Amino acid sequence: MKKLLRFLVSRVFWFSLLIILQIAVTVILLFNISGFSTYINAAFKLLSLAVVVWLTTKNDNPSYKITWIILILTMPLLGGLFYLKFGNKSMPRRFREQTAAHHKKHPILFAEEIGDTDRLLQQYPQYGVQTDYIRQVSAFPAYGDTRVEYSPLGEDFFQKLQQELPHAEKFIFLEFFIIERGLMWDTILEILKERAAAGVEICVIYDDFGCIQRLSAGYPRELAAYGIRAIPYNTLRPSMDPSLNYRDHRKLCVIDGKVGFCGGINLADEYINAVERFGHWKDTAVQLRGSAVRSLTRMFLQQWTLLAGPQALKRPEEEYLCSFPVPAQGFVQPYADTPLDSYNVAESAYLHLVQRSNRYVYITTPYLILDNEFVTSLKTAAESGVDVRIITPSHPDKWYVHMVSRSYYQTLIQSGVKIYEYQPGFIHAKMFLCDDQLAVVGTANLDYRSLYLHFENAVLLYHCPVIADIRQDFADTLEKSRLITLEELRSKLRGTKLLCALLKLLAPLM
Repeated sequence: MKKLLRFLVSRVFWFSLLIILQIAVTVILLFNISGFSTYINAAFKLLSLAVVVWLTTKNDNPSYKITWIILILTMPLLGGLFYLKFGNKSMPRRFREQTAAHHKKHPILFAEEIGDTDRLLQQYPQYGVQTDYIRQVSAFPAYGDTRVEYSPLGEDFFQKLQQELPHAEKFIFLEFFIIERGLMWDTILEILKERAAAGVEICVIYDDFGCIQRLSAGYPRELAAYGIRAIPYNTLRPSMDPSLNYRDHRKLCVIDGKVGFCGGINLADEYINAVERFGHWKDTAVQLRGSAVRSLTRMFLQQWTLLAGPQALKRPEEEYLCSFPVPAQGFVQPYADTPLDSYNVAESAYLHLVQRSNRYVYITTPYLILDNEFVTSLKTAAESGVDVRIITPSHPDKWYVHMVSRSYYQTLIQSGVKIYEYQPGFIHAKMFLCDDQLAVVGTANLDYRSLYLHFENAVLLYHCPVIADIRQDFADTLEKSRLITLEELRSKLRGTKLLCALLKLLAPLM
């Protein structure tokens, strides 16, 4: 009863209720209006037909277009209007104007940088396409002089955060999809309070949707009392605004521009296995120390200055972007992806690794919901003799998403891709590993929301010694995972083919 009462007074209940009521009222009004006149009815249907024709010409993902075309043709009276309201992924005009003005106001944060790209290409010219694409599209270059440490579990990441945060002297930047009170966040918060009292500037961004059941609407005011500035990204309002789809799914921490963290780990207790939700939680992160931290700082400042307005920072931007080289082997290229442009940086970076692999490509992902280009690339690599292995969870956090993931298994397995499920629980790590030479550790899942609608970030590693640690962790994780055979898959999906087909059709909207 207490849980029910808490739910009934929660933000998520009232937000969902008001959205449902708005949709219901809209549908009823449209049906009533169309019923007044056959001409109005015909106009709505012609609009839907025009939207379908327009959709076929758009430069959108084919799976996304097919899903909407089917929905529109199934509901010709309302489908066209609903696509224009919720499905059209073109950036709204107000976003375009706001983004353009923001870029113009903060040129140092958005200018394309060279970094150590020339040095990388002198040693490894074969990576020119990979590194130049990311640099030219997202403006984040490759850097040398950066030492990388790998955290194979959330517990390791948490320990390193506790070691590094107390050494902050100038600023601490935190940007996470989820923050939740508990052992992990409460411990970090105590350190942040102490550092804020010592004069360290502390800025926090969290996603309002990711924290809707975890933090109160007034949480920024609570943190402000400790001298910590916090801003929820894209605050949820009970309106049918398609921009609600844009979520800040990034996870990064920057300390004085000297140390940075990136990976799949949020600041909540399940990520360090202090509480159990879906069995053992397997996640990963990397710690950077050196020149490449500059890019993580720029990522945060790009978002912070957009959200916080003219009084965003206590210092000139240049003072946050100092470089602190640390002698190290290899090169590091942090990068960001945003839904506010026409580039799919996260997906393209993944595809480059698959397409350039010669011996193997190893992948860990909580979700395996792929578009046609990704399926084709994985199949082509496997059919060409590349050892393609993918580890997904055996204990899903969302049953319907897991069912969609399994619906992709058969065609991949038949092409020679080996798919494993992590038996102890839920694997949340988003990693790619290629030929002992390249690796990506970041935040982007292999699903439509991450690759097309979310703000994401990752770190691409070139010939860094830490890649050996990532390879060993993958091997250790593989020992705890079970290879899925076609016979087992058919047994698991028996009697659910129709439901799988429906969910797969709707996958681009999940």
